[in-house]
Amino acid sequence: MIDDPNHNSSAPVDEPATHDSSIPQSPGPEPQVQPPSSPVEPHQRKFNLLAPAIAIIAWFVPGLGHLLLRRWGRAIVFFCAVGGLAISGYLMRGNVFPPHSDDPFGTLGFIADACSGVFYLLARVVEVSGPDVSRALGDYGTRFIAAAGIVNVVAICDAYEIALGRRR
Repeated sequence: MIDDPNHNSSAPVDEPATHDSSIPQSPGPEPQVQPPSSPVEPHQRKFNLLAPAIAIIAWFVPGLGHLLLRRWGRAIVFFCAVGGLAISGYLMRGNVFPPHSDDPFGTLGFIADACSGVFYLLARVVEVSGPDVSRALGDYGTRFIAAAGIVNVVAICDAYEIALGRRR
């Protein structure tokens, strides 16, 4: 090495490293292995067993599953979206499909309508005069009622995934 007053001895020096196998190497400290952290928070673990029940509750009353999971904003949004679509469809005198149908599209319509949960049960109260699909407004109402059920299916899936800890 060169004797230089400005030379820092702690700085790395570009010298070739030689390894002498006759000198025993002391092993460094063992790396500490930490157990894998669970992606599920402790307060979420109790919902894993209740996930199917939360999904059923979320189907019956749109937004209630999110309310039980303390997702207030989503609960309000889903309740208003499903309720607004369903009630608008009923007020437009859209067709509410009966449980028994010989037509495959009638069966699909019933499934879509029934997915809106309690709003499907309210159809008989709100829609006392029956459907009027002879006008375009009634046809749009039928689509609104089905869309309410589909939006609630999205809410059910979201609440179920949150209850399992797969989503936040």
